Amino acid sequence: MSNRQSAIRDLSSIKDFIRWTYSRFGHSDLFYGHGTDNAWDEALHLVMGSLKLPLDFHRDMLDCALTYDEKKRILKLVEKRIKQREPLPYLLGKAWFMGLPFKVSKDTLIPRSPIVSLLETEFEPWLTQYPLNILDMCTGSGCLGIAAALVFEDAQVDISDISEKALAIAQENIEFHQVEDRVTAIHSDMFKGLHGRQYDLIICNPPYVDAEDFNSAPAEFHNEPELALTSGDDGLAFTHKFLSQAAHYLHDNGILVYEVGNTEVALQAAYPDVPFLWVELEQGGNGVFVLTKEQLNTLRREQK
Repeated sequence: MSNRQSAIRDLSSIKDFIRWTYSRFGHSDLFYGHGTDNAWDEALHLVMGSLKLPLDFHRDMLDCALTYDEKKRILKLVEKRIKQREPLPYLLGKAWFMGLPFKVSKDTLIPRSPIVSLLETEFEPWLTQYPLNILDMCTGSGCLGIAAALVFEDAQVDISDISEKALAIAQENIEFHQVEDRVTAIHSDMFKGLHGRQYDLIICNPPYVDAEDFNSAPAEFHNEPELALTSGDDGLAFTHKFLSQAAHYLHDNGILVYEVGNTEVALQAAYPDVPFLWVELEQGGNGVFVLTKEQLNTLRREQK
C-alpha cells in the first residue's frame, strides 16, 4: 500500500495530517527559506493553508475530521513539495510580505527582500523628504511597491517588470489591496517603458545571483523564474546597466535603494571608488545599499 493510500485510511484529523506531514518533511532533506525555516512550520503552513484555515485556528478544532477530498488535496501538495521541491508559497498560491498576503505564481519571485526592514522605518534617515513618486523596478508580485503605497499613503507608485505574466499577478495584488488609484503596473525592460518619469524614491530588487551560486543553490530555488534571479556570470549584468541610467529617473533629492545580496563583494570590487552606503538590516540579510542622485551621477561619469 502506498503512503497516500495508508494516509487516507489511517489519518483523520487536522492534527493527524500536521504531524504526518512534519514526519514526511523531516525525512526528505528539504530546503526551508521561502517563508519558513523548519519542517514543523512548513507542515503547519501547508496543512492549514490547503484547508484555507488560519494559523491561530482554535486548538480544540484541530481534532476535526477531514473529508476525503481535503485529505487528497493535502497529500497532493505534500508529494509535490517533496518530489518536485516546489516551494510552499507556489503550492498555496500565496506568500506573506511585511505581514501582508500576496498572490504568487511560478512567474513571480517569492517575496523575501530585506528591504522590508527599511520600508517599516520609512527609509529613515536616508529619505529626507516625503516621497510623492515612487518606482519599484523588477516588481515581480508587486510586493515592494504595494507595501510602499500602503506606508506612504499620499504617494503615487509605479511598479515595473519585464515579465508581462508577473505584471498580471502584480495587478491582481494591486486590486486585492485596493490601491488601484495610486499604484500603476508598467511593462518595461529596465527604464525603456519609463521615459520622462522621475521619482523621489526608486526601489529595486533585481536579478543578481551569480552563475556559481545559482548552479549550487537548493532545488527549491530552481523552481523560481531564472529571469528574476540570475544576471550573467558575476550576477552584475543588470546592475551595471541600471547604475548607468538611474540618475536620469531621480528627482534632485531622490534616493535609490537597491539589493544585490551576496554579490555585494563583486559590486564593491567593480566600483572601488563609489561610496555605497551599505545598510545594516534589523531583520537580517545583507547587500542592500543606498545612493543619492548626486552619487549616481558621479558613478555615471566614471563609467564613461
